[in-house]
Amino acid sequence: MMYEQQQRFQQPMSVKVDLRKKTERRKPIEEERLEIVDLSAMSLDSLPNPSLNLATICKLDLSNNNLQNIPESLTARLLNMVVLDVHSNQLRYLPNSIGCLSKLKVLNVSGNLIEYLPKTIENCRSLEELNANFNKLIQLPENIGYELINLKKLSVNSNKLVFLPRSTSHLTALKILDVRLNCLRSLPEDLENLINLETLNVSQNFQYLDSLPYSVGLLLSLVELDVSYNKIRSLPDSVGCLKKLHKLSVEGNPLSSPPPEVMEQGLHAVKEYLCQKMNAGHQSPTKKKSWVGKLVRYSTFNGHNSRGVGREEREAFIMSDYRPIDSLASPRYTGMFSPRRLFSPRNYFSA
Repeated sequence: MMYEQQQRFQQPMSVKVDLRKKTERRKPIEEERLEIVDLSAMSLDSLPNPSLNLATICKLDLSNNNLQNIPESLTARLLNMVVLDVHSNQLRYLPNSIGCLSKLKVLNVSGNLIEYLPKTIENCRSLEELNANFNKLIQLPENIGYELINLKKLSVNSNKLVFLPRSTSHLTALKILDVRLNCLRSLPEDLENLINLETLNVSQNFQYLDSLPYSVGLLLSLVELDVSYNKIRSLPDSVGCLKKLHKLSVEGNPLSSPPPEVMEQGLHAVKEYLCQKMNAGHQSPTKKKSWVGKLVRYSTFNGHNSRGVGREEREAFIMSDYRPIDSLASPRYTGMFSPRRLFSPRNYFSA
């Protein structure tokens, strides 16, 4: 059996090595030596002993197998690894030696049984994309935001996260943050540091998330904001200052501010209402006054808005009548929460 696995391990490499030699003859010798190894969908329960130098692998695909663990010794030797894909296995944890992958840029561990990410992942400082959807994550490493300074996409939807570490707000290169379908009670207060964030999805935390921090209005690059299907009753006034915001999804919330009649007029009307509300009340209380100062400093606050409502802005705003989650369990609405609807590609934002 081990001999057959070794043969299967070697075959994809030998084919891809030949192809690379034919198509990349003009590239430097160092780059020619790097290999792409594809062992996906091979029903592997364990990894066979490789016959080549693991330091020559730049991309390893182990997805759609039955792996329960990845040996520490194997991971530690993947010194030139750039892309590691182990999604859809039976992994309960990642090896601590993953911190040795200093060149790793893309890590996909979605569709496993992982409850915690190892603290050593903070050493993967070249990481640009982390996909840990559909696991059992209870929390993220506390210092993840201080160390992964190049991270552009953090996707941890469909887990059991109760909060995000405070260091999350220090991911200054982050463009996409997807934390829907968790158990979030709140978001970090100082989100204004996420100066490149374009997409924020905190939808479907259902009965847990009941408010948004004022710092949401300081996300200068935010284009898409999805807070649908939570317990949010009031949008922060600062949301009206998001100049680049083109898509706002708030359906499934018991919103009272802005009121329904403003919601019906679309995104432009919502932003104007929130700006006027802030302008009228910025003298008090003290906390709100301090936020107005920040908004002015970041050049996001402007109490004046044009009256014209463009068709694109009207269509970009999504708001339906609020229905409590209990009533949504009736046969009429059951389809809204089917896996096909909740996890279909159309619900994902892309940068």
